[in-house]
Amino acid sequence: MEILSVLQPLFSQWTAGNIFLFVLIILSLLIYIYTLKRSKEKIKQSTEKKIEAFQKAFDISEDAILMLSDRNEVVYANRSMMRLLDLKENDIAKPLNVILKIKVKREWITLDQLVKDNYKKTEEKMQSFLQSKLLTENKNIDEIPINLYIDTFPMDDTHRQWCTIVSIHDLSKEEEKTALGYRHKLTKLPNQAQALHDLNALYSKIHLKDQKLALVLLDIDNFSKLRSIIGHEQANIILIKVADYLDALAKEHAFSVYHTYHNNFLLTIPDINSSDEVLSIVKIIQKRLASFYKMEDAKLHLTASVGISIYPDSGATLNLFDNAYKALAQAEKNGYGRIHIYIPSDIQHDYNELTLHNEMHEALKKDEFEVYYQPIVDAKNKEVVAAEALIRWNHPKYGLIPPIVFIPLMEKTGFVIELGKYILEEVLKQQKRWELFKFKQIEVSINLTLLEIESEGFVENVAKQLQFHQINPENIKYEITEGSAMISEELTHKQFTALKKLGIPIALDDFGTGYTSFSYLKKFPADVLKIDKTLVDYILTNKEDQRIVKAMIELGHNLGVKIVVEGIENKRMYELIASYGCDFMQGYYFSKPLPVFEFQKLLR
Repeated sequence: MEILSVLQPLFSQWTAGNIFLFVLIILSLLIYIYTLKRSKEKIKQSTEKKIEAFQKAFDISEDAILMLSDRNEVVYANRSMMRLLDLKENDIAKPLNVILKIKVKREWITLDQLVKDNYKKTEEKMQSFLQSKLLTENKNIDEIPINLYIDTFPMDDTHRQWCTIVSIHDLSKEEEKTALGYRHKLTKLPNQAQALHDLNALYSKIHLKDQKLALVLLDIDNFSKLRSIIGHEQANIILIKVADYLDALAKEHAFSVYHTYHNNFLLTIPDINSSDEVLSIVKIIQKRLASFYKMEDAKLHLTASVGISIYPDSGATLNLFDNAYKALAQAEKNGYGRIHIYIPSDIQHDYNELTLHNEMHEALKKDEFEVYYQPIVDAKNKEVVAAEALIRWNHPKYGLIPPIVFIPLMEKTGFVIELGKYILEEVLKQQKRWELFKFKQIEVSINLTLLEIESEGFVENVAKQLQFHQINPENIKYEITEGSAMISEELTHKQFTALKKLGIPIALDDFGTGYTSFSYLKKFPADVLKIDKTLVDYILTNKEDQRIVKAMIELGHNLGVKIVVEGIENKRMYELIASYGCDFMQGYYFSKPLPVFEFQKLLR
């Protein structure tokens, strides 16, 4: 009432028009204030919606995002970060109590220390730590590979309060995808891409060692036809079983295996001294494949063609992989189950069949062939009681030519008959030398081929040489492989009976790998059975192999013959097989094949 009494004189002087204008101004002012307030509310609502949209966008991101205040309080964490740090909703706006450790180079650093060491909070500059490692207290998450990004941002216009933004990109899935790209989809073995990657590392190191590197390509023969017979599923089972077998063999013999293509496998065998070491592994695989897979009551006899390239023998490392494929192609051209070692083109001309055959004749005259001796020891005391004579060709230009190169050619051309006579004569000469120089007299085994048995005058020549050199027939022994003996049973039996009449013992080599029947074994005039090394390669872990070898030893003893077990590689194998009552043993545990002057040291 007092206000009205004061304003009344003022309004009494206004005209109606002035009063209307005043009311209009007041109403406009009220409308402006209301509109401004509504606009601010809309802006606030819009901002909140945008923030909510950004949060949802970050929540569906696979990258883990975290915002921390100056006081290390969690301002924001998206779902990926919540899972990574095992955070709960009520952890927001509270200090982060999870310790994040980042591996930068070789040192583990906590996240807060990393921020302190690398940031000035007056700068807005992102830093990245690529290919790092993350370790959290979350027991469900192991050490993971990450890319880490850290940035800072002011929380107000005064730049007094800052927040730290952390983004973590998990590389685990990418590494898994990459790893899958380097694995064969079926067998899970490393594939050809991985092989090429690994070979580069091998090539860079091989020059530092005075040893060789071998690449071995195996191709399961006629696999497409086999697949059509047994079906796609069973064929895949075979590939998986082969892959598992090769992987186990690789771990045992310290080499790497890859599944390169369909039914092709690659072995990389480093730190070898000669091709013989590679061939030994390949023959183990081939014999294992011969009775590898059984489907119902039928056994599938698999064979593998093998191509081998050896650095430096087969050329430079640049073409070593390609040369292995060339060798495989040649092996497949020669027939199923064949082995071919790649020889560079500038040498290959000298290794064609005609040239090599001609050089064999000259090599005999020039004494390029040399007899090596591998000891055979008494199983009870490891004393050297015998030896196996093995031929080597020491070529004046190419060095030691692998027997796998020249022996098949000799058999094909018939030259193996002349070589057999040479070996017999060299062994008898050496026996006479040992006798004259009072060395211990031992029995020397000579390997015999079917071609020699079938040659005219074979037994007569042996008798003549024994008479000429005046050597006790019991000091030599002929041995033939089980498979060769079965090819011509009647002739083999006849010739060996004639040798035994001369007083020469007979051994059946590679026993257990062929198909000798019990009735044939009873009538075969063998004094010794040599159990093949493929039956003892896994004897320390394979109970079935243990039973087989033990039974063979007992069988041999029941038939009145002595037993030699080949392939003894270590002390545990020796002790186990010795416990079975084996008579003699042979293998690298005792000695590799040696030149005569080195072998004589063992005899002394």
